[in-house]
Amino acid sequence: MNISKKFSTKAKNVGTFFLFAGPSLFFFVMAILVPLVYGVYLTFTDWNGISKEKNIVGIENYLTAFTDGKFWSSLLLTMVFTAISVALVNYIAFHLARLVTSGVRFQNFYRASFFTPNLIGGVILGYIWQFIFGRVLVAFGKSMQIGFLSKSWLSSTNLAIAALILVTVWQYSGYMMLIYIAGLMNIPKELIEAGKIDGCDDKKCRKYIVMPLMVSSFIICIFLTITRCFMTYDLNFSLTEGNPFGSTVMASMYVYRKAFSEKNYGLGQTEAIILFVVCAIVSLLQIYVTKRKEIEA
Repeated sequence: MNISKKFSTKAKNVGTFFLFAGPSLFFFVMAILVPLVYGVYLTFTDWNGISKEKNIVGIENYLTAFTDGKFWSSLLLTMVFTAISVALVNYIAFHLARLVTSGVRFQNFYRASFFTPNLIGGVILGYIWQFIFGRVLVAFGKSMQIGFLSKSWLSSTNLAIAALILVTVWQYSGYMMLIYIAGLMNIPKELIEAGKIDGCDDKKCRKYIVMPLMVSSFIICIFLTITRCFMTYDLNFSLTEGNPFGSTVMASMYVYRKAFSEKNYGLGQTEAIILFVVCAIVSLLQIYVTKRKEIEA
């Protein structure tokens, strides 16, 4: 009797789980897991993305990918772009969060203003900033006789990547700011007051109280920024399109061109899997390192 009752309870719990989580689980499997598994299968074929024939070529695509110097150059550029962007986005976002939680006048207006760039799609954002870099800043630089603004950044192999970083920081800082705001508002004010009573100034309170309690927010924000920057394509396409002279072709754009422009879908998918693995390793390593600091805190 007890066994029957336990079985009935478990069946009811399983039924309740699938009732509420079933639709989400179904779409996750169909939209994420199935394409991922199918994508891994395609890495072992010579499919061109169009024909019905998919000949198995074994690990030939992986061997080709590991000897593709242009792919690794684009991946290295992506990693440099990601490292700089992640550092700047989180530094600026954290200080913006401190600003709009400090009781400054019109802080709600500032919150909305800083967040607004994240609402603009990457493609549209790229074309807007393409106009700014190509026309607005050039006209301003020439009128004010500012040398580095008198010529479009997008025409320089050195400054084009800086333009990408600048727009990325402008876009993501407001979004990450919201997460930092939530973290700052969850810090008990009693701890800050107790620290000041014990003789801590603002700098020491920030170092020994605020920063340790913000580690979980840093984990989330850095993880989100890393994954977004590694997979940047829309902004890369609309702002520079890989120019000038291919100097801003990052990994996602290179993979796309390999698969769809060169009609080598098997190799393109292989390099996409490698990009995914590198991004996953970097993200998990970041979580592991920062989680240790959270435990210590």
